[in-house]
Amino acid sequence: MSARTCLSLAAALGFLAVLLGAFGAHGLSDSGYLERSYSDLEPKNVSGMQLPLGYKYLQDFRTGVRYHMWHALALLGVGLLMQRRPSRILSMTAWCFVGGIIFFSGALYVLVICGPKFGGITWGMVAPIGGTLQLVGWALLTVAALQTSGPADSSANSTV
Repeated sequence: MSARTCLSLAAALGFLAVLLGAFGAHGLSDSGYLERSYSDLEPKNVSGMQLPLGYKYLQDFRTGVRYHMWHALALLGVGLLMQRRPSRILSMTAWCFVGGIIFFSGALYVLVICGPKFGGITWGMVAPIGGTLQLVGWALLTVAALQTSGPADSSANSTV
């Protein structure tokens, strides 16, 4: 992935995160859609508390938006780094972050809006694939940072 592609994707994914956040706050939360869609299902036990499924799914949607935005911002940082020093590791990092957004946040969006078994796929089982890609992206970014030598590194070796 080029720095230009990375920065363009970061901007587009950031825009989409804000749009979906607004949709979650108004289209899902204020409309009563989740209450209507999941009122016939049993409450979900979360940390020892019984929560209506509509409320639990709203929290899941918000989690998707939060991780979506954090990784769009991380992608922006990777794109800026790639402008200074393009590398295969940074390119792989960027792809992991994009894939992580698609599979983690995307799975949560589909699960909440369309249902947990939409299209015959158990969407709650897709999200960990995205979470794993995000973790790999952060690990790769760590490797890229450790391989970088810059002004801060060279000043540590100079004598005063």
